[in-house]
Amino acid sequence: MSKVFNFSGNDDIFPGGFLYPNPKESSLILSLGHHVDVYVPPRKRSRVSAPFFISREQKQQPSIEVLPDECLFEVFRRLTGGQERSACAGVSKRWLMLLSCIQRDEICNNETTLPVEPDSRSSIKKADESAKPNEKGGFVDSNGIKAEVEEEVLEIDVGGYLSKCLEGKKATDVRLAAIAVGTGHCGGLGKLSIRGSSSTRGLTNFGLKAISRGCPSLRELSIWNLSSIGDEGLLEIANGCHLLEKLDLCHCSAVTDKGLLAIAKNCPNLVSVTIESCSNIGNESLKTLGCRCPNLKSVTVKNCPLVGDQGIAGLFSSAGNVVTKVKLQALNISDVSLAVIGHYGSAMTDLALIGLQNVNERGFWVMASGQGLQKLKSLTITTCGGVSDLGLEAIGKGCPNLHQICLRRCPLVSDNGLVSFAKSAGSLESLQLEECHRITQCGVFGIFANCGGKLKALALANCLGIQNINYVFPSTSLCYSLQSLTICNCPGFGNASLAMVGRLCPNLTRVELSGLQGITESGLLPFVQSSEAGLVKVNLSGCVNLTDNVVATIAKLHGSTLEVLNLEGCRFITDASLVAVARDCWLLNELDLSNCGITDSGIAALAGAKHLNLQILSLTGCSLVSDRSAPLLVDMGKTMVGLNLQHCNGISSDAVDLLVGQLWGCDILS
Repeated sequence: MSKVFNFSGNDDIFPGGFLYPNPKESSLILSLGHHVDVYVPPRKRSRVSAPFFISREQKQQPSIEVLPDECLFEVFRRLTGGQERSACAGVSKRWLMLLSCIQRDEICNNETTLPVEPDSRSSIKKADESAKPNEKGGFVDSNGIKAEVEEEVLEIDVGGYLSKCLEGKKATDVRLAAIAVGTGHCGGLGKLSIRGSSSTRGLTNFGLKAISRGCPSLRELSIWNLSSIGDEGLLEIANGCHLLEKLDLCHCSAVTDKGLLAIAKNCPNLVSVTIESCSNIGNESLKTLGCRCPNLKSVTVKNCPLVGDQGIAGLFSSAGNVVTKVKLQALNISDVSLAVIGHYGSAMTDLALIGLQNVNERGFWVMASGQGLQKLKSLTITTCGGVSDLGLEAIGKGCPNLHQICLRRCPLVSDNGLVSFAKSAGSLESLQLEECHRITQCGVFGIFANCGGKLKALALANCLGIQNINYVFPSTSLCYSLQSLTICNCPGFGNASLAMVGRLCPNLTRVELSGLQGITESGLLPFVQSSEAGLVKVNLSGCVNLTDNVVATIAKLHGSTLEVLNLEGCRFITDASLVAVARDCWLLNELDLSNCGITDSGIAALAGAKHLNLQILSLTGCSLVSDRSAPLLVDMGKTMVGLNLQHCNGISSDAVDLLVGQLWGCDILS
């Protein structure tokens, strides 16, 4: 046969190699026809007995990916450099999750090689499970992971710590793992805020586990509206972040006493705790916080149905000598809790009691009479039907250092209680009353006469019991200390009352009279003329009956001190007021002319006052201002940082674009 085909040896057809590029295909029968055979030298038989088919050679996976997670874990924990670890985290989701499972004490140095603990192996298994394909199918590719790692922009907090806030869809386990790995080489995060929403799906306890391992220096943690975070996540934080100082839990229904107990036992540096709408947190955790956290200063508990008298009493009986700021809202507590606070709250400086429906008159009286609130400086009582004249008078006597008090929606407080409180509260500097409808003019003027000469600020809002009266108080009732007066939406407060306040309080510098539709120039002019110290801030928004004469008088008498003037909704204010402001006001930096009757001529008057350096100007709803004012606003805009042109129908979009282009340092609303 060799002579027929003219070849002399094997090398002419088979030069020592296989006919097919794949050696496994040598078992195939080769045929060139019905009568032609090709001699094939015998080869070593393949170990594989299954039939093979001709196909393209498959691309083999890189060899390192064949390694199990335990082996990769041993490799990664020998990476001591932060850049190397971050680079490996950007390869794939699997590598990222493995790196996030490594604790700081598990990272090997050049001298030691630490064994992998059993808990680390379990973490590896969970990391591998978390790296499974997502719902849409497929793993996150290396570019996607790398982009996610690199896009994390961290902020530096006031205290010098790295901080990060994740909201909505951005709150995922992968992102938290990337943050933990990426910040590990520089000490980790110092502050982390996670705000969930209806779109938050990818965040579980594993994300907090990654933070606990990569960020042992975490000092502030806030978790809002996340039902997927439970005790397991808090246990990891408690075990890994012993420097935690501030914890904020809001709408975390899966967190129970177990998680908060772990935080209290393992984080002795805890300073501030906020628990809001956590339905499964109860008394035991509050008791433990009081016993195990010697540095606790601030406690806020809101709308937690399982918290009762036992929890509050246990907290303050143990930590009342260190806690300084407390807010209790919408809790099922009774007079017992207030009695404990009044007896043990020796360090208390700020106290807010809101929506405590089960606390009666006796509770407030006992709290104030306990002689434990000697350092209390600020007190806020809102929607507590139990506070009455008797309790208010006891608060004035039992809290000698009280500087500020705010009473909202307290229906039992009347003029008698208010006057008695003013007599006994010798250190009172600020009083705020809102929706206290039993308070009348007599109570307000009684405060002026009995405040002890220290009251600096008085605010009345939505007090329907205040009615206009024509009564002349003696000159001995003068209140020279009052500097700030706020009266909002008290429809009965009229011209006679306003003129009387002006005579009794001659040193007012900040005045807010908003929503007083009964005020006219006959009451406001005497009030303005009575001010001897010089008005600095005047807010007359909603006083719809004021005219240009009032503005001209204010500008003439107080133009050398006036800095802020708000005339929003004063429909009778015209360009004449702006002429007076431009002529007499030298220090004015904020002017609100919303919904006033001004035109381009008034804007021209303001632009012509070269001494005027306005920073904020509001022209909302000034429909008579047109495009002609645009060049004038450009001239004024050299000092402005804020310009409001919303609902100015006479100003076109082209004029707004001109202003935006010219006033690049000014925020423009249109």
